[in-house]
Amino acid sequence: MRILVTGGAGYIGSVVVERLLGAGHDAVVYDNLSQGHREAVLPGAEFIQGEILDRPAVEGVLRKHKIEGVIHMAASALVGESCENPAKYYSNNLITSLTLLEAMRATGVSRLVLSSTAAVYGEPEKPLIEESDPTRPTNPYGETKLSFERACRWYEQAYGLRFVSLRYFNAAGATKLCGEFHNPETHLIPIILQVAAGQRPHVEIFGDDYPTTDGTCIRDYIHVSDLAHAHVLALDYLKRSSGIFNLGCGGGRSVKEVIAAARKVTGREIAVRVGPRRPGDPAVLVASSEKIKKEMGWVPEKQDLEIIVASAWEWMQKKAVVSPAR
Repeated sequence: MRILVTGGAGYIGSVVVERLLGAGHDAVVYDNLSQGHREAVLPGAEFIQGEILDRPAVEGVLRKHKIEGVIHMAASALVGESCENPAKYYSNNLITSLTLLEAMRATGVSRLVLSSTAAVYGEPEKPLIEESDPTRPTNPYGETKLSFERACRWYEQAYGLRFVSLRYFNAAGATKLCGEFHNPETHLIPIILQVAAGQRPHVEIFGDDYPTTDGTCIRDYIHVSDLAHAHVLALDYLKRSSGIFNLGCGGGRSVKEVIAAARKVTGREIAVRVGPRRPGDPAVLVASSEKIKKEMGWVPEKQDLEIIVASAWEWMQKKAVVSPAR
């Protein structure tokens, strides 16, 4: 299939493109490079720099490249920032996404895979979150993603759009070709590894008084390659139906456990400082992924935390300067 990947120059997007090319699909990356990197676009994929809000430009790309499906990954995705600046998130995650839907409708493209988030659930009521559980976001990031999911439902009813929404938990790790680089970096595992690499003085833990085993937040970490594989499977699923699916590994790890794994993988001491909680952070977010396993045959292959951390460390050593062990 000929697939347009919005945000395809970003961390997860670049790995999705890698998987698409490996599966024999044609990939066109559409990205404004506000967060992505041109060098992250792999050879074999066509790159177009542009804004999704420029609807005529998006329609032109969809028509010119005879696009058959869209994987929509372009978004703002920081919980804390969304609480401080909700206007940005309603613009980037909802208004922009609705513009994309209208461009798809105008050009007859009726298949969409959406990068969504576990943040749509808010504070869970039970240890493993299922897709049928209540959605009560505690921050504008989750709220805007949920609002767009609901829009997709109405577009399906009115216009025949088929969509798969993949509710991510914590993507992490790297492949041989693609890895994580944000400036500034906000994700836990690369921040921990930057401390191990001598690139920052310490890891800040945002609260150690949560109702968890060690007081720190618990999250479900998924290797980015496993996550990307789900997008390829979703394209086939769209041939028969729409759906919403969790993407996680069903085994939560606390912030302190992730730090311990990084110390083991790198063999380096990692300094820690405890700070206040961040607004909008639930104590526990862990997924049940039984639905996507049953309906798409998705099976995570790299769910061990040390494997995830080791892949990120290997990529960092290859792509960045890592200080000698002290």
